[in-house]
Amino acid sequence: MLDRAKEKTKLHSQISPSQYSWIGAGAGKSGLTFNYSITKHDAKAELYIDRGKESEEENKAVYDELFTHKNEIEKEFGEPLIWERLDTKRACRISKKIEIGGYRDEEKWPRIQEAMIDAMIRLEKALKPFIAKLKI
Repeated sequence: MLDRAKEKTKLHSQISPSQYSWIGAGAGKSGLTFNYSITKHDAKAELYIDRGKESEEENKAVYDELFTHKNEIEKEFGEPLIWERLDTKRACRISKKIEIGGYRDEEKWPRIQEAMIDAMIRLEKALKPFIAKLKI
C-alpha cells in the first residue's frame, strides 16, 4: 500500500512497512499523526492526537479546537468524519472508516488501499490549514 500511496501523496513516502496494523506520519505538530489503520474487516485513515504522557488535557484542547472547525473540515473533506474525543482515554481521533474490507479480505486489498489513500489525501488537505494554526 505504501508504494501505491507514494504515487499520489508524499505524506507517508519516508515510512517503511512494519508488523503493526497501523502506520503513521507526522502531521506537522508534535503528537499529531496521520495514520493508516487496518483491522480484520475494515480500515481507516485518521488524525491521531496524542502528545504523550501527562498530555490528556492538551490532547483534548487540540481536539476541541479542531472540532470548532468541524463543518469547514468536513466540507473540504467531502463527507462526514468520525470525531472521537475519547474522554476516558488520553488520546483523541478524527477518522474516516473504510468499510470495504480489512486485512482478512485479501481479494479486496486493491480497492481497500485505494479507498484508504483517497481518504488520507482528503483528510490531510482538510485538516492541514487548521493544524498549522494550532498554538502548540
